[in-house]
Amino acid sequence: MHASKRQVLAVAAVLFAAVVVAPGAFAQGKVPIRFQLDWVWQGPHAFFLLAQDRGYFAKEGLDVTFDQGKGSGVAVNSVASGVYDGGFGDTNALIRLAAQKPGEQPVAVYMLYNRAPFVIATLTSSGIKTPRDLEGRSLGAPAGDAALGLLPVFAKANGIDATKIKITNMAPNLREPMLQKKEVDAVAGFINTIWFAAMAVGLNPDKDLTIFRYGDMGVAGYGNSILFTQKFVKEQPEAVRGFLRALTRGVQDVLANPEAGIDAVMKRDALLNRDNQRERLLAAIKNDVLSPEVTKIGLGDVLDDRFGRGIAQQVEAAGLPRAPTQAEIFNRSFLPVRDQRAVK
Repeated sequence: MHASKRQVLAVAAVLFAAVVVAPGAFAQGKVPIRFQLDWVWQGPHAFFLLAQDRGYFAKEGLDVTFDQGKGSGVAVNSVASGVYDGGFGDTNALIRLAAQKPGEQPVAVYMLYNRAPFVIATLTSSGIKTPRDLEGRSLGAPAGDAALGLLPVFAKANGIDATKIKITNMAPNLREPMLQKKEVDAVAGFINTIWFAAMAVGLNPDKDLTIFRYGDMGVAGYGNSILFTQKFVKEQPEAVRGFLRALTRGVQDVLANPEAGIDAVMKRDALLNRDNQRERLLAAIKNDVLSPEVTKIGLGDVLDDRFGRGIAQQVEAAGLPRAPTQAEIFNRSFLPVRDQRAVK
């Protein structure tokens, strides 16, 4: 009797050890990924959400949770802190973090916004016709705004003394109303965010706004990229590759059928204005995602020369303590094969 009990306990102990040591022998679970987007639900998130709804991440063995964000710069810090495994964040903020706190920065593995979406916008009635006219004026943006963070680079590229610009911080939802009421002379932010928020307060962006786009005025840097913690990249390289394959399928699907992408966005928040979100998505595709460069090198990749110039500009203009290497910031080894990334 006692021998039999000992045998049962011994067998149970072996089985328990097998479960602890090799859980995959009993159940094949998906790799969980907690991912922070750059902003609240909006049209450009269709790339991620359609891929999720069509099961592309699941087919790669991933269980991805997408959370809304509070800014592309915030997303970088959220990933750096380890609160999130990955995020959709500002590559320029990533460069600054690597320069100031080397080793703590996440790793960019996919450049979704090939053209940086950063702008400064002012009312046409303000008399600000060139970037130099910003001197002596007030510039509004939320604290931590990515476009505001790049102001020193924009200023140096355009011969502006940034110290002569008065910075006013406000909540994101107050930026365009304050511009409309002339409580600030200009505002900084993402082109699509400012454009559509200006429409919401009764402005006609085509007629009422003068817009200075960083990328067209000497700023070499890229925009938002897919980021992962260094720990996740090291421990889950196949999960990173799978995520990028799934995302690329989502991007290609949205490029082919934007309405399907908007369906995915509207599922997250039925109170959104569908027409508005469609226009946001189309604007992001035109202004941020697609470019002659992307046609040549494919979705997700970068040109090393341009990337290097973007780093050098920030180091010089912002007086950063060191110049991080491109390898510290961007790792293209996880990209899907070229044929999958080709613009169709």
